[in-house]
Amino acid sequence: MRSYGNGRVGCSNVRNSARSTLRIATYNVHKCRGLDGRVRPERIAKVIAALDADVVALQEIFGEQSEYLAKQLNYSFCFGENRKVRKRSYGNATLSRLPFGEIKNYDLTHGGRERRGVLRSDINLDGGRLLHLFNVHLGTAFLERRYQGRELIGPRILAQLGLTGPRVIVGDFNEWTRGLCTNLMCAQFAAADLKRFARSKRTYPGILPMMSLDHIYFDRTTELKSLELFRNRTALIASDHLPQVAEFKLPA
Repeated sequence: MRSYGNGRVGCSNVRNSARSTLRIATYNVHKCRGLDGRVRPERIAKVIAALDADVVALQEIFGEQSEYLAKQLNYSFCFGENRKVRKRSYGNATLSRLPFGEIKNYDLTHGGRERRGVLRSDINLDGGRLLHLFNVHLGTAFLERRYQGRELIGPRILAQLGLTGPRVIVGDFNEWTRGLCTNLMCAQFAAADLKRFARSKRTYPGILPMMSLDHIYFDRTTELKSLELFRNRTALIASDHLPQVAEFKLPA
């Protein structure tokens, strides 16, 4: 197991391949602890395998769990530590079938609240193209999210210079009503609306979803072809969130 410092990343890579579409999933795995109280990374692996996504953004995960999932499913992975939990690295992870470029973990902690972050993973596409994926897990407090929303869209993260490819922002935004963060993101990006593709857009809690906490945003120059809220027997118990998977048409 490699060592991850606070705010730093670990990474492994696999090969590239040509493609015209890209499937991107987001999934809060709740430390791989299911609704039955059991920690079962193999159940999470089973759900991710069924998604058949090229890139999977995971929240609430330990570093060694990220490495296990990547190895089991033949993905590259990178991990951004936000804090230690019982001396274990804990944060966000991104799995990818395509090679990673630049990787950076941004601190979004506000005041004395739980440490939060957003993991940027540049995905190398064929022909020298890049896609900038931002894997987000925001806080649960109202004022905390207002701060984090402004930081997220600002020049330090999403509006920074040097981003040459399309941006896709996914994750657990913890905003169960339309607040400042949602308004800021919708003003700058297109929002993947599950109601266009599915009966419900609620993702939490998994077995009986009542809230829409997990979202996908993207540059308006990028075409969303499909969006799915994934529900099977394993997904309903494996975590307290349900995963979403979106398919994008890549720019020429």
